[in-house]
Amino acid sequence: MTRGAAGGALALTVLCAGCSAGGADEVRLPPAGAFDYQLGGAYEPAPGVVTVVRDATAEPVADLYSVCYVNGFQTQPQERERWVAEHPDLLLRDADGEFVVDPDWPDEILLDVSTGERREGIAELVGATVRECAERGFDAVEFDNLDSHTRSGGAFTADDALALAADLAETAHGHGMAVAQKNAAELAGRARREAGFDLAVAEECAAFDECAAYTAVYGDAVLAVEYPDTLDVPFADVCADPDTPASVILRDRDLVAPDGAGYLFDTC
Repeated sequence: MTRGAAGGALALTVLCAGCSAGGADEVRLPPAGAFDYQLGGAYEPAPGVVTVVRDATAEPVADLYSVCYVNGFQTQPQERERWVAEHPDLLLRDADGEFVVDPDWPDEILLDVSTGERREGIAELVGATVRECAERGFDAVEFDNLDSHTRSGGAFTADDALALAADLAETAHGHGMAVAQKNAAELAGRARREAGFDLAVAEECAAFDECAAYTAVYGDAVLAVEYPDTLDVPFADVCADPDTPASVILRDRDLVAPDGAGYLFDTC
């Protein structure tokens, strides 16, 4: 998809908060309406879907607003061995010298963003993926996951994470792409001001009563994903809650394609 093609008239346009000199002057935000979170596999979006989030290894959807999912703070599963072999100094290790992994996603190693030198190296490598997303026609990029510092055992802080986020956002803005904060509701204000995020992708904000923290900062530019195993109310109640972002969906935890076991997709 060519950025600014069909569907662009529905999308909001904002000044690019983190653009570098010579970069894009503005970026497009997702249009109002249903979206789909297709990280477990790419497939034809359901009728009425106007925004789709896909992995960096997938292609954008022609004529729809497309967001490229990029692991900015942890290794992409398919790239883990490359990081281990070629950039072990940029991976976080514990006191025993073992790589620190995400307990929920053990095939992902945390990147070590504790120093400016390491952040520079990480930003260069992740930036190459961002450039590829832009060249393929994605409109925005989602960097997973701003709250990785909470799993670092104190090795790096939210300040360190925001410093890397600012570098990544600058790269994405330079390619004309909007930038999405992923999770870390408590950092939304700082993420907007200090890193230049334009929108948010929020997992389980209704389940954990965090949605208002995102909408207070990003307004309607929030893509909210809920999962059935953490909701203690019917999804219809989530839709009726005034704090729920306008764009919210219910998905299965593994985000499988429609032909996969356990597939679930619902929207308000």
